[in-house]
Amino acid sequence: MRPFVLLIICLLVASLGFGQSVTYYKDIEPIIVNNCVTCHRPGGLGPFSLMTYEEVSNKGNFIAHVTKTKYMPPWQADPLFQTFRNEKILTDTEIQTIQDWVKGGMTKGRKSKRKAIAEVEEEIVTQPDLSLKMGKPFEISDKSVEEFRFFSIPTNLPEDTYVSAIEFIPGNRRLVHHSRLMSDTTNDIRGIDGMSELDPRVKNFQKTPLADDFLYGWVPGNNKIFFPPNTGKLLYKSTDLILNMHYSPSSKKETDQSKINLYFAKTEVDRVVHTLTLRENDIVNQPFYIYAETSPTFYINYKVDKDISLISLLPHMHFIGKRFKAVAETPSGEIIPLIKIDKWDFNWQTTYQFKHMLKIPAGSYIKMEAQYDNSSNNKANPFVPARNIGYGWGSTSEMCNLIIYYLDYREGDEEIDY
Repeated sequence: MRPFVLLIICLLVASLGFGQSVTYYKDIEPIIVNNCVTCHRPGGLGPFSLMTYEEVSNKGNFIAHVTKTKYMPPWQADPLFQTFRNEKILTDTEIQTIQDWVKGGMTKGRKSKRKAIAEVEEEIVTQPDLSLKMGKPFEISDKSVEEFRFFSIPTNLPEDTYVSAIEFIPGNRRLVHHSRLMSDTTNDIRGIDGMSELDPRVKNFQKTPLADDFLYGWVPGNNKIFFPPNTGKLLYKSTDLILNMHYSPSSKKETDQSKINLYFAKTEVDRVVHTLTLRENDIVNQPFYIYAETSPTFYINYKVDKDISLISLLPHMHFIGKRFKAVAETPSGEIIPLIKIDKWDFNWQTTYQFKHMLKIPAGSYIKMEAQYDNSSNNKANPFVPARNIGYGWGSTSEMCNLIIYYLDYREGDEEIDY
């Protein structure tokens, strides 16, 4: 009877699914869809595509390594402090599943009835309503110096238009360091096109007030930003986009022709998205200067004068950034967690979109603290030995920013799901 009992037990175990091998279509593809293909797709920010079984299995050992070490997917914000809708974090179970799949020979398995990656790709890659390139390819210097350039891109919009999503696509992924997008309604700044930030004529153009001095910002690791339903950034008729570009040093001549994708609101917009930028001038413990072999923390306390709903946050520091934290303290003393990054990584910066908008009551203070490590032991320090570092747009200088998209508060904002 013992062999018969053993057979029955084996059949029961098999029927419950125990001992089943890990396969691509059953176990791995869902992980890739949820965490990887937004960047790792043709035309995406990732250096290679992970759209098919063949592409994933060819990179299997590499994927197992970077996920086990938690280098990928890149996500800096502490999920126990605050969660975000664009969060990309693998669970320990998912990491182990990838390990088991690779060790087990990367079995393909059978396709399931759920959405294939190709279908998800169609949802990710929606066509922009307006795609605008720099007027002509810009020749990047081969003198191994950082370059900061301004470009003017006419939209030729026939009427005032609300934008529900904005995306920046670097033309030269290796050398485009970051970009800042502004809007001008006067059309008087067009002569700045291609001009260096060091050109004294730039100051004349900067005297013209901008309609929006921070429409959008792109940094490594950042993707498309999209806004809640019935809201949008307003672009006026015939707006010009002013692009402030930072190029990394190069020893050979290369070109760049980056572009901006605009997605127009498809429903009636009755609320305008605003931008709040906390910057170096707002620091309370001035001066913003980081001496060699020190690790100072700088603080900003910004008072909110009306009820607002936060959509997203974009923290920004350079190489010697170490930690970043922001909270809101209400008049009653309640602390609202905004973001906490315990290990700053200059190479991966993100616009963090809240799962649901956060109400910040009038009279609250947005409190931000940013710590820097300007020691010779900091492997990210651009100077060895360490040097004194002050404010500057160059990556070997430093910045201290928190850029916030928000709406004037309306009852029920916290419940909106999008």
